[in-house]
Amino acid sequence: QVQLVESGGGLVQPGGSLRLSCAASLSLFSVYAMGWYRQAPGKQRELVAGIASGGRTNYPDSVKGRFTVSRDTKKKTLYLQMDSLKPEDTAIYYCNAQWGNYDHWGQGTQVTVSS
Repeated sequence: QVQLVESGGGLVQPGGSLRLSCAASLSLFSVYAMGWYRQAPGKQRELVAGIASGGRTNYPDSVKGRFTVSRDTKKKTLYLQMDSLKPEDTAIYYCNAQWGNYDHWGQGTQVTVSS
């Protein structure tokens, strides 16, 4: 049974940093395209960082230069370093893994940016 378990969320002041982790129980972790999505109340889920199996990354303009996604194949873990956080970054953050017809999601971790 595939599991993606996020951790690292919490409450942080504007301008602060958080590092999210996603531990994946995927037997072929290295072949999956991985990503972080977020969903704020009343809004659609959106991609905030993607990383291909080969390591290429992509970010929307809203987080470019502030968020950094990385993956550790040996630990089967996906990371999201979030710096210069803003109140509009407040959302539930989800880990995603995609390969062919496989599309797995974690349960999400809450990130709240507030003073």
